[in-house]
Amino acid sequence: MAYEGIRTHRPLIMGRRGAVASNHPVATQAGLDVLRAGGSAADAAVSISLTLGVVEPHMSGLGGDGFYHHWSAKSGRAETYAGTGQAPAAATIAHYRAAGGIPNHGAPSVQTPGKVAGLAALHAAHGSRPWGALFGAAIEAARDGFAATHALRHFIGENRARLDPDATSRAIYLPDGAVPPVGTVMAQPALAATLQRLAATGPRDFYDGALSRDLAADLADAGTLVTAGDLAAVTAREAAPVAIAWRGFEVRQTPAPSMGFAMLQMLRIVEQDDLAALGWGSEALVHLMVEAKKRAFLDREAEAGRDVPDTASLLSDAAAAAHRAAIGARAARLPVRALAEADTTYFCVMDAEGNAVSAIQSINSAFGSGITGARTGILLNNRMSYWHLEEGHANALAPGRRVRHTMNAPMVMKDGRPWLVFGTPGADNQVQVNFQVLVACAVFGMDPQQALEAPRWTSSQPGQESNHPHGGGDVLTVERGLGEATIAGLRQRGHEVKVVADLEGACSVEAIRLLPNGVRMAASDPRRDGWAGAW
Repeated sequence: MAYEGIRTHRPLIMGRRGAVASNHPVATQAGLDVLRAGGSAADAAVSISLTLGVVEPHMSGLGGDGFYHHWSAKSGRAETYAGTGQAPAAATIAHYRAAGGIPNHGAPSVQTPGKVAGLAALHAAHGSRPWGALFGAAIEAARDGFAATHALRHFIGENRARLDPDATSRAIYLPDGAVPPVGTVMAQPALAATLQRLAATGPRDFYDGALSRDLAADLADAGTLVTAGDLAAVTAREAAPVAIAWRGFEVRQTPAPSMGFAMLQMLRIVEQDDLAALGWGSEALVHLMVEAKKRAFLDREAEAGRDVPDTASLLSDAAAAAHRAAIGARAARLPVRALAEADTTYFCVMDAEGNAVSAIQSINSAFGSGITGARTGILLNNRMSYWHLEEGHANALAPGRRVRHTMNAPMVMKDGRPWLVFGTPGADNQVQVNFQVLVACAVFGMDPQQALEAPRWTSSQPGQESNHPHGGGDVLTVERGLGEATIAGLRQRGHEVKVVADLEGACSVEAIRLLPNGVRMAASDPRRDGWAGAW
């Protein structure tokens, strides 16, 4: 069925041979260029990933992590590649307790970066073009510069205190001591040189070679805990996705250390409800979905971070039924335990053969640690702030462990092939916004552009926040477009509602929908710099 209730600001982009949707037009064009030249979805994903790290530096880069979810049209197999670094060998609970906790930026917040390892594993398994041939767009954007957007200016302005203390970051992002005007050409020559080296020498050089030695020197100069030994120990984790059957679809998610299972649990809790009868955007539907999210997040806190979360129990019929039975007509107060802002970027790609990649990567908070290596030009993450410092917690810090991630890269299958490839940045908001997008498309028949522009909500619970010190408030944030009647009804049910303007809610979803006739529908979220392309 088609949904006629939402007229979108952006057109739905369609093509039959390939599609890309990412959070920046330059990266989308890079991916399309690779596809047009005969590259695979994995090849395009490498190019998009590297380019996003240049033109959207506040969200991701070589100094961060990533998850890459691939589906092969030829084999019918799906695999996920987690490029996530471990906690440094010197990082202990005692160390950070003695320091007063884990800061949200600066040298102590830096964890070993793993993104390059994840990209390399994806490319080794599914790439068709040489590794070095996929760097052109990223190198050009770093060497010659790219134009500063409104979104980039916004994030620079919000994070001056994070960037100012580091001389290299300040020179790049605050030239002349001010936020650069829109259209300012921003070049990163040191990063361009690093990308050229990485293209020529291959991904292992990033962890155990001349490039890794320069990176280790940058990490040491900054005062981080990450050493050359920590870099050499990085490996990608390959695993099958975790999946559920849902209303005629198979919904797949990235496994641990991703917290993607929380989205699957929300879907299971509402599976037996007649969602269509409740009506899109209705008070009853929003209330039900919010309460399902709250209960899923209780289990997320208890299980996420374990090396092998008990997803079988969490996604069981019994667990779904118990959670659904506990949802009443009133908003429940369900503190997670007894919101620092995090930022990420997402993209998806589908090639002419039907291979698909759902990908998400991050340096954690906007501009990560705020530190840029003078030798390498690499902006370093602040992923250490995701750890917990309580002994026995599922996500307790320990040297060499992989921290749990809010990053998740879903893919929805129907009749044995991808039906919807989609995802979003947004920390704790990711799985709940993905939940809404899938319901909009699968239950209400929206096309992906309609689903991305539809008014959305995000729920926060006390103790929910992923960044240390793991705070959060009991607030339901809704976009004004939900309507006065729905907003009033939610307040009557006991929700603490905060209203924001249209298209001012959290996250920035990108999506590709594959039709039975082979048409790829590509959609981008106007809430940031997202852009979709197809051919």
